[in-house]
Amino acid sequence: MRHIRNYIILLSEQDLSRTSIARKLASLRGFFNYSVRNGLIEPSPMKHIKNPKIKRKIPDTLALDSFEKIIKFLMENDSKENLTKAAILELLYGCALRVSEVCSINYIDIDIQGASLKIVGKGSKERLVPLGRKSIEIINAYLKKVTHKNPEDPLFFTPSGKRIYPRFVQRIMEKLSIGKHDVVKKNPHVLRHSAATHMMDKGADLMSVKELLGHENLSTTQIYTHVSVERLKKSHKKAHPKS
Repeated sequence: MRHIRNYIILLSEQDLSRTSIARKLASLRGFFNYSVRNGLIEPSPMKHIKNPKIKRKIPDTLALDSFEKIIKFLMENDSKENLTKAAILELLYGCALRVSEVCSINYIDIDIQGASLKIVGKGSKERLVPLGRKSIEIINAYLKKVTHKNPEDPLFFTPSGKRIYPRFVQRIMEKLSIGKHDVVKKNPHVLRHSAATHMMDKGADLMSVKELLGHENLSTTQIYTHVSVERLKKSHKKAHPKS
Protein backbone atom coordinates (compact mmCIF):
# COMPACT_ATOMS: atom_id res chain seq x y z
CA MET A 1 0.00 0.00 0.00
CA ARG A 2 2.92 2.34 0.72
CA HIS A 3 4.12 2.00 -2.87
CA ILE A 4 0.66 2.84 -4.16
CA ARG A 5 0.44 5.94 -1.97
CA ASN A 6 3.85 7.03 -3.23
CA TYR A 7 2.58 6.46 -6.77
CA ILE A 8 -0.42 8.71 -6.08
CA ILE A 9 1.89 11.41 -4.74
CA LEU A 10 4.00 11.11 -7.89
CA LEU A 11 0.92 11.50 -10.07
CA SER A 12 -0.12 14.59 -8.10
CA GLU A 13 3.31 16.14 -8.56
CA GLN A 14 2.92 15.73 -12.32
CA ASP A 15 -0.02 18.17 -12.25
CA LEU A 16 -2.41 15.54 -13.58
CA SER A 17 -6.11 16.27 -13.22
CA ARG A 18 -8.11 14.42 -10.59
CA THR A 19 -9.99 12.70 -13.40
CA SER A 20 -6.74 11.38 -14.91
CA ILE A 21 -5.53 10.17 -11.51
CA ALA A 22 -8.87 8.44 -10.87
CA ARG A 23 -8.63 6.73 -14.26
CA LYS A 24 -5.13 5.39 -13.50
CA LEU A 25 -6.25 4.17 -10.08
CA ALA A 26 -9.21 2.42 -11.69
CA SER A 27 -6.78 0.51 -13.93
CA LEU A 28 -4.72 -0.51 -10.91
CA ARG A 29 -7.84 -1.52 -9.02
CA GLY A 30 -8.94 -3.71 -11.91
CA PHE A 31 -5.50 -5.36 -12.12
CA PHE A 32 -5.39 -6.19 -8.41
CA ASN A 33 -9.00 -7.41 -8.38
CA TYR A 34 -8.07 -9.77 -11.22
CA SER A 35 -5.08 -10.97 -9.17
CA VAL A 36 -7.29 -11.61 -6.13
CA ARG A 37 -9.83 -13.57 -8.18
CA ASN A 38 -7.07 -15.80 -9.53
CA GLY A 39 -5.53 -16.41 -6.11
CA LEU A 40 -2.30 -14.52 -6.84
CA ILE A 41 -2.61 -12.09 -3.93
CA GLU A 42 -4.85 -11.56 -0.91
CA PRO A 43 -6.18 -9.00 -0.18
CA SER A 44 -6.04 -6.26 -2.81
CA PRO A 45 -3.69 -3.42 -1.81
CA MET A 46 -6.24 -1.05 -3.39
CA LYS A 47 -8.93 -2.05 -0.91
CA HIS A 48 -8.59 1.10 1.20
CA ILE A 49 -7.39 3.46 -1.52
CA LYS A 50 -10.05 5.99 -2.52
CA ASN A 51 -10.22 8.01 -5.71
CA PRO A 52 -9.68 11.78 -5.41
CA LYS A 53 -12.92 13.70 -5.20
CA ILE A 54 -13.86 15.05 -8.62
CA LYS A 55 -15.77 18.30 -8.85
CA ARG A 56 -18.78 17.77 -11.08
CA LYS A 57 -19.04 20.13 -14.02
CA ILE A 58 -22.09 22.35 -13.81
CA PRO A 59 -24.13 21.81 -17.00
CA ASP A 60 -24.79 24.58 -19.50
CA THR A 61 -28.29 26.02 -19.59
CA LEU A 62 -30.38 27.99 -22.04
CA ALA A 63 -32.27 31.12 -21.00
CA LEU A 64 -36.03 30.61 -21.17
CA ASP A 65 -36.60 33.64 -23.38
CA SER A 66 -34.02 32.31 -25.86
CA PHE A 67 -35.84 28.99 -26.06
CA GLU A 68 -39.19 30.71 -26.55
CA LYS A 69 -37.75 32.80 -29.39
CA ILE A 70 -36.58 29.65 -31.17
CA ILE A 71 -39.99 27.96 -30.82
CA LYS A 72 -41.78 31.12 -31.96
CA PHE A 73 -39.53 31.31 -35.03
CA LEU A 74 -40.32 27.70 -35.96
CA MET A 75 -44.06 27.99 -35.32
CA GLU A 76 -44.45 31.15 -37.40
CA ASN A 77 -43.34 29.27 -40.52
CA ASP A 78 -45.49 26.22 -39.82
CA SER A 79 -44.12 23.90 -42.46
CA LYS A 80 -43.99 20.18 -41.70
CA GLU A 81 -40.21 20.43 -41.25
CA ASN A 82 -40.40 23.35 -38.84
CA LEU A 83 -43.23 21.85 -36.81
CA THR A 84 -41.24 18.63 -36.49
CA LYS A 85 -38.28 20.62 -35.17
CA ALA A 86 -40.50 22.62 -32.80
CA ALA A 87 -42.18 19.49 -31.40
CA ILE A 88 -38.86 17.71 -30.85
CA LEU A 89 -37.30 20.70 -29.07
CA GLU A 90 -40.45 21.27 -27.05
CA LEU A 91 -40.37 17.71 -25.69
CA LEU A 92 -36.66 17.97 -24.91
CA TYR A 93 -37.37 21.05 -22.83
CA GLY A 94 -41.04 20.78 -21.87
CA CYS A 95 -40.71 17.19 -20.62
CA ALA A 96 -36.99 17.37 -19.78
CA LEU A 97 -36.26 14.30 -21.91
CA ARG A 98 -33.02 12.73 -23.01
CA VAL A 99 -32.35 12.86 -26.74
CA SER A 100 -32.49 9.05 -26.93
CA GLU A 101 -35.89 9.11 -25.22
CA VAL A 102 -37.35 11.56 -27.73
CA CYS A 103 -36.05 9.39 -30.58
CA SER A 104 -37.69 6.26 -29.14
CA ILE A 105 -41.20 7.69 -28.66
CA ASN A 106 -43.94 5.90 -30.58
CA TYR A 107 -47.26 7.38 -31.64
CA ILE A 108 -49.10 5.19 -29.12
CA ASP A 109 -46.98 6.57 -26.27
CA ILE A 110 -48.52 10.03 -26.40
CA ASP A 111 -51.84 10.65 -24.63
CA ILE A 112 -53.13 14.09 -25.52
CA GLN A 113 -56.39 13.68 -23.58
CA GLY A 114 -54.57 12.50 -20.49
CA ALA A 115 -51.84 15.12 -20.97
CA SER A 116 -49.11 12.54 -20.48
CA LEU A 117 -46.34 10.76 -22.33
CA LYS A 118 -44.93 7.27 -21.76
CA ILE A 119 -41.16 7.23 -21.85
CA VAL A 120 -38.79 4.27 -21.96
CA GLY A 121 -35.62 5.49 -20.28
CA LYS A 122 -32.29 4.00 -19.32
CA GLY A 123 -32.38 0.33 -18.46
CA SER A 124 -35.70 0.03 -20.34
CA LYS A 125 -37.47 1.59 -17.35
CA GLU A 126 -40.84 3.14 -18.16
CA ARG A 127 -42.17 6.33 -16.66
CA LEU A 128 -45.04 8.73 -17.34
CA VAL A 129 -44.25 12.40 -17.74
CA PRO A 130 -46.84 15.19 -17.83
CA LEU A 131 -47.46 17.23 -20.97
CA GLY A 132 -47.91 20.93 -20.36
CA ARG A 133 -50.40 23.12 -22.20
CA LYS A 134 -47.73 24.59 -24.48
CA SER A 135 -46.34 21.15 -25.31
CA ILE A 136 -49.80 19.84 -26.21
CA GLU A 137 -50.41 22.86 -28.43
CA ILE A 138 -47.19 22.30 -30.39
CA ILE A 139 -47.61 18.51 -30.60
CA ASN A 140 -51.17 18.95 -31.93
CA ALA A 141 -49.92 21.36 -34.59
CA TYR A 142 -47.29 18.81 -35.58
CA LEU A 143 -49.76 15.90 -35.68
CA LYS A 144 -51.92 17.78 -38.17
CA LYS A 145 -49.01 17.72 -40.62
CA VAL A 146 -48.07 14.04 -40.40
CA THR A 147 -49.79 10.69 -40.83
CA HIS A 148 -49.28 7.78 -38.45
CA LYS A 149 -50.60 4.56 -39.96
CA ASN A 150 -49.96 2.31 -36.95
CA PRO A 151 -49.86 2.91 -33.18
CA GLU A 152 -46.28 1.59 -33.09
CA ASP A 153 -45.08 4.10 -35.69
CA PRO A 154 -42.38 6.50 -34.49
CA LEU A 155 -43.81 9.79 -33.29
CA PHE A 156 -41.15 11.66 -35.25
CA PHE A 157 -39.88 10.85 -38.73
CA THR A 158 -36.85 11.94 -40.73
CA PRO A 159 -37.58 13.42 -44.20
CA SER A 160 -37.01 9.92 -45.62
CA GLY A 161 -39.73 8.47 -43.37
CA LYS A 162 -37.44 6.72 -40.87
CA ARG A 163 -37.35 7.08 -37.07
CA ILE A 164 -35.33 10.09 -35.94
CA TYR A 165 -31.95 9.44 -34.29
CA PRO A 166 -29.65 11.47 -31.98
CA ARG A 167 -27.46 12.90 -34.74
CA PHE A 168 -30.60 14.10 -36.55
CA VAL A 169 -31.61 16.06 -33.43
CA GLN A 170 -28.06 17.36 -33.06
CA ARG A 171 -28.21 18.79 -36.58
CA ILE A 172 -31.46 20.59 -35.76
CA MET A 173 -29.64 22.42 -32.98
CA GLU A 174 -26.69 23.23 -35.20
CA LYS A 175 -28.83 24.61 -38.03
CA LEU A 176 -30.75 26.83 -35.64
CA SER A 177 -27.44 28.29 -34.41
CA ILE A 178 -28.55 28.07 -30.80
CA GLY A 179 -24.99 29.05 -29.86
CA LYS A 180 -26.10 32.64 -30.42
CA HIS A 181 -28.68 32.32 -27.66
CA ASP A 182 -26.57 32.14 -24.49
CA VAL A 183 -25.49 28.53 -24.97
CA VAL A 184 -21.87 27.40 -24.99
CA LYS A 185 -22.56 24.10 -26.79
CA LYS A 186 -25.12 23.25 -29.44
CA ASN A 187 -25.90 20.01 -27.61
CA PRO A 188 -29.59 18.99 -27.47
CA HIS A 189 -29.02 17.79 -23.90
CA VAL A 190 -28.73 21.44 -22.84
CA LEU A 191 -32.53 21.69 -23.13
CA ARG A 192 -33.00 18.91 -20.54
CA HIS A 193 -30.48 20.61 -18.26
CA SER A 194 -32.27 23.92 -18.73
CA ALA A 195 -35.67 22.45 -17.89
CA ALA A 196 -34.39 20.87 -14.67
CA THR A 197 -32.58 24.06 -13.65
CA HIS A 198 -35.60 26.28 -14.34
CA MET A 199 -37.82 23.95 -12.30
CA MET A 200 -35.41 24.17 -9.37
CA ASP A 201 -35.29 27.95 -9.76
CA LYS A 202 -39.08 28.04 -9.49
CA GLY A 203 -39.07 25.99 -6.28
CA ALA A 204 -39.75 22.45 -7.51
CA ASP A 205 -38.83 19.83 -4.91
CA LEU A 206 -35.87 17.60 -5.65
CA MET A 207 -37.79 14.31 -5.58
CA SER A 208 -40.30 15.54 -8.17
CA VAL A 209 -37.50 16.65 -10.48
CA LYS A 210 -35.78 13.28 -9.96
CA GLU A 211 -38.93 11.39 -11.00
CA LEU A 212 -39.52 13.61 -14.02
CA LEU A 213 -35.95 13.18 -15.25
CA GLY A 214 -35.99 9.42 -14.65
CA HIS A 215 -32.87 9.47 -12.50
CA GLU A 216 -32.15 6.32 -10.52
CA ASN A 217 -30.14 8.09 -7.82
CA LEU A 218 -31.01 11.35 -6.09
CA SER A 219 -27.34 12.36 -6.18
CA THR A 220 -27.58 12.67 -9.98
CA THR A 221 -30.42 15.17 -9.65
CA GLN A 222 -28.66 17.18 -6.96
CA ILE A 223 -26.34 18.75 -9.53
CA TYR A 224 -29.26 21.02 -10.43
CA THR A 225 -29.38 22.42 -6.90
CA HIS A 226 -25.79 23.55 -7.45
CA VAL A 227 -26.74 25.11 -10.78
CA SER A 228 -29.53 27.08 -9.12
CA VAL A 229 -27.23 28.26 -6.33
CA GLU A 230 -24.64 29.39 -8.87
CA ARG A 231 -27.32 31.32 -10.77
CA LEU A 232 -28.46 32.89 -7.50
CA LYS A 233 -24.88 33.96 -6.72
CA LYS A 234 -24.51 35.58 -10.14
CA SER A 235 -27.81 37.43 -9.75
CA HIS A 236 -26.79 38.59 -6.27
CA LYS A 237 -23.40 39.80 -7.47
CA LYS A 238 -24.96 41.63 -10.41
CA ALA A 239 -27.87 43.25 -8.60
CA HIS A 240 -27.17 43.54 -4.87
CA PRO A 241 -25.67 46.92 -3.82
CA LYS A 242 -23.45 45.23 -1.22
CA SER A 243 -22.21 42.39 -3.44
